[in-house]
Amino acid sequence: MSDEAVQIRTVIVDDEPLARAALRRLLASDPAIDLVGETSGASAPDVIRDTRPDLLLLDIHMPGMNGFDVLQALEPGAIPLVVFVTAYDEHALHAFELRALDYVVKPFSDRRLLEALGRAKEMIRRRDTEAAQRRLLQLLRARLLQAESSEPRATIRGGEPREPRFAVRDGSRILMLQPSEIVWIEAAGSYSRIHFESRAELVRATLGTLEGQLDPDRFFRIHRSAIVALDRVQEVRHESHGDYMVQLRDGTELRLTRSRKEEFELRVGLG
Repeated sequence: MSDEAVQIRTVIVDDEPLARAALRRLLASDPAIDLVGETSGASAPDVIRDTRPDLLLLDIHMPGMNGFDVLQALEPGAIPLVVFVTAYDEHALHAFELRALDYVVKPFSDRRLLEALGRAKEMIRRRDTEAAQRRLLQLLRARLLQAESSEPRATIRGGEPREPRFAVRDGSRILMLQPSEIVWIEAAGSYSRIHFESRAELVRATLGTLEGQLDPDRFFRIHRSAIVALDRVQEVRHESHGDYMVQLRDGTELRLTRSRKEEFELRVGLG
């Protein structure tokens, strides 16, 4: 089957019937698009889980459950490529631009939507969506941090702020993880193994997915197969064959990719 014949499973999430009709009309003109569902906010997570689309056309402003709520209700690995359909103002759109996420502004023209659709189709055909998903997860994480900073933080005994946790869905269970307890994470195919001080957890999430949920000021991907907590690093050695080794405080040794060495040094304050 040629790339042109690949059917791109698509779902529309928008609370406005007229907007859904306009999107449906444009999608119907493209033989590569297979529209497998359309809905508004509250039922969107279930529709997305049931249909498993490749592409999501997602409105932001919806009553009850907005577009970001929809994405946060999904397992990170189940989030498809997203084109936002939004009436957001200039400052909010800047957040999308910083992360190179595609969006169309209401009221949208046929030409603008088709441009966004064309880019999305090309990424899906090239199987080049992981970076876009990582940027999307970073945007969601930034929104969560912004929300936490605007609300009174929970405290523990003694009045110290409680560290924000993040959730990782693993099959039928959800793990609530404390970032400060993570030592390092290794890739294991479509899974990842999270190493803590006294145990390790194998979770059904790619390293790229977890990277998007972690604070980039505290964690760094030193290799395509490993992320380390920067405060757990004890030393870095230059090996005779040209590679670099990172040694953690618990004695774990991991390879640092040469192409990432300069950024790593900047992150730990050596630049």
